[in-house]
Amino acid sequence: MVLEKRKLGSTRQEVTLIGLGGEGLLRTFGHDKDAVQLINHAIDLGVNYFESARAYSGSENYYGKALLDRRKEIFLTSKSHARDKRGALTHLAETLSNMNTDYLDLWQVHDVRTPDDLEAIFGPGGSIEAFYEAKVKGLVRFIGVTGHHDPTILKKCMELFDFDTVLLPVNPAEPCYNSFIQSVIPVAQSKGMGIIGMKVYFRGIATQLPWYESMKPFLYYALSQPISTVVIGCDNLSQLEENVALASRFRPMTAEELNSLTKKVNPFARSLMYYKP
Repeated sequence: MVLEKRKLGSTRQEVTLIGLGGEGLLRTFGHDKDAVQLINHAIDLGVNYFESARAYSGSENYYGKALLDRRKEIFLTSKSHARDKRGALTHLAETLSNMNTDYLDLWQVHDVRTPDDLEAIFGPGGSIEAFYEAKVKGLVRFIGVTGHHDPTILKKCMELFDFDTVLLPVNPAEPCYNSFIQSVIPVAQSKGMGIIGMKVYFRGIATQLPWYESMKPFLYYALSQPISTVVIGCDNLSQLEENVALASRFRPMTAEELNSLTKKVNPFARSLMYYKP
């Protein structure tokens, strides 16, 4: 199996169609053996984009134990949910220590939701100052922003700072409800940002749809959008192998196929998208 790579916006980096998300098995404590095996198996299968977050339980520590001499083989990312400069710098120090690395390839402002978040992040002493300082010092190579609650808020972030990447929901419920695909992706494209998809499987809720048969159409829907990669959390090796196998056989969906899937999801769109993890 060979995974296609795409450019991560204007960063000049190339990332595999799918990346290993920091949720699933990695968002736990006390499963070191299985988590380390999952990370290394993903690398062996050709995945090169790996993510975590300061908020993801023991995820960063798992990476620190797994990577060892494999750090340079991958594009390593994490996130900080701190809204002030001091808190974000503290998070970064913890992240680098946990992951046993001198730098992150991508550090992301995590889960921006509200006007209050915007005011704190981009105001005096806000966390964006930490992100900029970290990039200047070489502690992080690129800076990103993530959000999955309000596309208007995410667009405002992109107006206030020149981020290298954006992480947002990409799935067939999007065009029907509070769409990031229609409102945020075009702006990101115009700015040359790397676009990373998440919530591809609705956190696994896709399996509850009455006509569900496979994750394939949801993955192919996302990869048929103008994005660089998608991050998918895995509970075990079997899920990882299935995702990699599907991605290795990816062919873009036609406009008719995309529209058909969107229509099938439409009656369930609000319930699929409106959750507060």
